[in-house]
Amino acid sequence: MKAAWQRYLAEFFGTFVLVFGGSAAIIGLFKLTGGQGSPELTLLTAPFAFGISLLAGLYAFGETSGGHFNPAVSLALFLDRRLGVLDLVGYWIFQFAGAILASGVMLATFDKAAVKATTTVPSYGKGPAVVFEIVFTAIFVLTIVQVTKSGNFGTTALVAIALTLLMIHFAAILISGASVNPARTLGPAVISNTWTDIWIYFLCPAAGAILGWLVHSVVVEGDIRDDVSHAKEEVASEVRGGGLAVSDDDPDPAAPSFGTETEGETKESESESE
Repeated sequence: MKAAWQRYLAEFFGTFVLVFGGSAAIIGLFKLTGGQGSPELTLLTAPFAFGISLLAGLYAFGETSGGHFNPAVSLALFLDRRLGVLDLVGYWIFQFAGAILASGVMLATFDKAAVKATTTVPSYGKGPAVVFEIVFTAIFVLTIVQVTKSGNFGTTALVAIALTLLMIHFAAILISGASVNPARTLGPAVISNTWTDIWIYFLCPAAGAILGWLVHSVVVEGDIRDDVSHAKEEVASEVRGGGLAVSDDDPDPAAPSFGTETEGETKESESESE
C-alpha cells in the first residue's frame, strides 16, 4: 500500500484534473458566447468534459489512492469500512485543495467572471437542486461502492464510474449544476467569491452519500449493523486517542486499488488460492 503522502497527493491531483478539465469546457463556452453562456452548448459539452476528466484522473491516480476525488465518495467508503477516519480527513483536505488550485489556475489564465461561470448554483430554485444533489449523489455512490467491490466488472469499473458522472451531468447540470461533489463546488466558489446557496452543495452530497451507502448495504449486502458499529468504534477510538484509523504506522485497514479491498483481505485470498 502507498504511503499516506502519496495517497493524499493522488487525491489532490486527481481532483485538480476533474475540476480543471470540467471547468475548462464551461469557460470555453463562456468566452465563445461573449460572456453570455449557452445552456444548450453547455449541455452538449460539459458532461463529456467532467466525465472524461474523471476517467483520466482514475487512470492516472486511482491505483495510488483509490481514486475518490470527491469528499462524498470518501464519506461513503469510510462508512463501508474501506477508509479510516484519519485518511477520511486527509482525503477531504487534499480534495478541497486540489479543486481550489484548479479554479485558481483558471483565474490566472482568464478572469474572475470566467471562474464564476463554473460555479454550481440552483437554476430552478432550491427545492429541485436539493432533490437532484441528494438523489444523483446517491446513484453515483451506489455505482462506485458496487463496481469497486464486485469482481465481475474488471477494468470496466472505471468506465462505469465515469459514465455515471456523465449521465448525472446530462440530467442535472441545467437544474443544480450537477455538483454531487463538495470539492468541485468549493473550488470556484472560493476563487470567484460566489456563495449562493452553497449549503446545498455540502449537505446534500453528504446526505446522498449516506443514502447511497445505506441502499447498497441493505439491498446488496443485506446488513448494515457491522459497518455502523465499526464506524462508531473507529471514531470513538480516535476521539480517545486510539489507533483504529489508517496511518503510516497502521496501514492495514485502508483500501488500496479503487477502494476494493483491504491489504489483509488480499493476503487471505492469496493464501486460499495457494
